[in-house]
Amino acid sequence: MRIFDRSRVRTAALALLAAAALVGGATATTQAAPAATPAPSATAKKGPTSVAYVEVNNESMLNVGKYTLANGGGNVFGVAVVFAANINYDTSKKSAYLYFNDNVRRVLDNVQTQIRPLQAKGIKVMLSVLGNHQGAGFANFPSQAAAATFARQLSDAVAKYGLDGIDFDDEYAEYGNNGTGQPNSSSFVHLVTALRANMPDKLISLYNIGPAASRLSYGGVNVSSKFNYAWNPYYGTWGVPSIALPKSALSPAAIDFAATSSSTAAGLAKRTVSEGYGVYLTYNLDGTDRHTYLSGITRELYGSDAVYTP
Repeated sequence: MRIFDRSRVRTAALALLAAAALVGGATATTQAAPAATPAPSATAKKGPTSVAYVEVNNESMLNVGKYTLANGGGNVFGVAVVFAANINYDTSKKSAYLYFNDNVRRVLDNVQTQIRPLQAKGIKVMLSVLGNHQGAGFANFPSQAAAATFARQLSDAVAKYGLDGIDFDDEYAEYGNNGTGQPNSSSFVHLVTALRANMPDKLISLYNIGPAASRLSYGGVNVSSKFNYAWNPYYGTWGVPSIALPKSALSPAAIDFAATSSSTAAGLAKRTVSEGYGVYLTYNLDGTDRHTYLSGITRELYGSDAVYTP
């Protein structure tokens, strides 16, 4: 069990909205939307990549771009994650599909104001995908073709909205619901293989939890190297993800702004640097001015205080 729950806001409304989902996701290959060109001189900094998950049910993605370093003006965060789209299950078609609740869709439909400003600053914006209690998950696709179909929905969404990648979070699937299968050995390998083939130059990250995270090898294929990042899912703790990636791609540290003390957050940042890891994960960034809390982290990661600009 995780040490700190992710405190996700999930309501009965999500279930009611399922009927309005885009069944089958994108139905045709979409042309990539142009992303804003970053300003490289303002975003350059040395040190680990800081990642910020944002609960868009309650908070704005733009909060990620409000923090810079006092020394040099670089962005505090290098990656912003839209939390979260879902993998849902169509009981009539007996297939998984990519689903956006109203809040996620609002962000994606307004990329020019919600995502492009971050990308213009050099911040990568990823879409996290999460189970939704319907039995569909990354680890129980019944065939390679089914996994490839869902991978195409993911890559089409990245292309359509001009995103920078996909984050896999294998929680809340409730495998077996609606007559779905239990996790199998091939599913996630087929899914990640297909997704990487679809978007060779985009980011793919692993929130290191759930059945999918322990099923990275099948039929002589290990998909570990197809990920750009992997991180510890237990907030307020240190835990090296069990995936064969270099330290530069791993975040053993994970903090929740609402649940992790500032001293613990700073201590985890110090350990990240001292042990040579290249990523620092944060969750639940909100609209509050967090620069004092963040400064305890950024002094360890980058040797600079954080500055908040509303």
